Amino acid sequence: MIFLTGADLVLPDRVLSDGTLVIDGDRIIDVVQGAPASSPADVRIDLRDHTIVPGFIDVHVHGIEGTDTLDGEGAIARIASRLPRYGVTAFCPTTVACAPADLRTVLAGVRASRLDPPGGSARVLPAHLESNFINPDYKGAQPLECLRTPAENSRGEGDFTGAEILREIENARPDVGILTIAPEVEGAIDLIRQLTAHGHHVSLGHSGASYEQALEGIAAGARQATHLFNRMTPVNHRVPGLASAVLESDDVAAEIVCDGVHVHPALIRIALAAKTPAKVMAITDGTGGSGLPEGSRAILGGRAINVREAAYLDDGTLAGSVLTMDRAFALLIRTIGLSPVDAATICATSPARALGLSGFGVIAPGAIADLAVLGRDFTLRQTWIAGELVFGN
Repeated sequence: MIFLTGADLVLPDRVLSDGTLVIDGDRIIDVVQGAPASSPADVRIDLRDHTIVPGFIDVHVHGIEGTDTLDGEGAIARIASRLPRYGVTAFCPTTVACAPADLRTVLAGVRASRLDPPGGSARVLPAHLESNFINPDYKGAQPLECLRTPAENSRGEGDFTGAEILREIENARPDVGILTIAPEVEGAIDLIRQLTAHGHHVSLGHSGASYEQALEGIAAGARQATHLFNRMTPVNHRVPGLASAVLESDDVAAEIVCDGVHVHPALIRIALAAKTPAKVMAITDGTGGSGLPEGSRAILGGRAINVREAAYLDDGTLAGSVLTMDRAFALLIRTIGLSPVDAATICATSPARALGLSGFGVIAPGAIADLAVLGRDFTLRQTWIAGELVFGN
């Protein structure tokens, strides 16, 4: 067994000082205060002056350190191998809208990494398709030429139809977790019903939906919101839009990009007050520029991006972030003013619950031993996945 001793343990309801985690195999078997006795065969690691939190779960990340999910064969495995150095123990590989062949390649990579997980890597969860079925007026950095409606003959400006995208999804259902949909797009409400009936999670986003259209999407089965406040109709005191419907609905868990650029800290606090941490998920919306120095160039869905305080296309369009989850956790505490318990909830527990991952995202007896070990300044020191140290020393 492994004993991680002396650290502050961030539990679901409190911080346990001078705590010990006892790990047997891939699970936590005990959480105690102090330093319990162990046998000579056990491994004891002194982590005084450290804080242990559940491993971070990022449900919206396009890439890291120069690799994008759409970079072809091997891209998903490369991303999975790099994310543990930022405390990420599980993630949903996320795509921008793309052609059927590119989607097929991504989903094949997701399946390969899920069936035969590469050692020392973050868990690969079913993909998040920030999909073809969004509103062109709210596309942001999404490629206009790849946007479609679900109709059989919706060919748009390219050489494929929306129906062809749906066939790729049908052929790889276990590997598709979340789809971002604009509920006002023609055929979207029926599509939301179909997707949720097959077990997919629908997230509302990149949308010009009115308040009423947003509620219709939620009634059809949508249970998440993609990067709340970004690329959607805003909160307006006379004309409440999609963001207002998300804040109001207890059925919807909201992603928020916690980089201090995409959403003002005051709006993050407002969202948390309206929804509670249990219904908010910190995401990076990270790109291939994440983890690279400012001034670098990277790729998002085949297009060049510039690494600054966030990621930008050459025309200045905001194109995702350069955030990593360890920095998001630190920002939530230092800038937003959250407790470590609430920050851990947003970065690990809420994503796990939204995706139905039982035994993940918490520190508790019986839970999977996916952990991030932080220094007193909240910098990442170690990452543990399934009871094994995969990053740090």
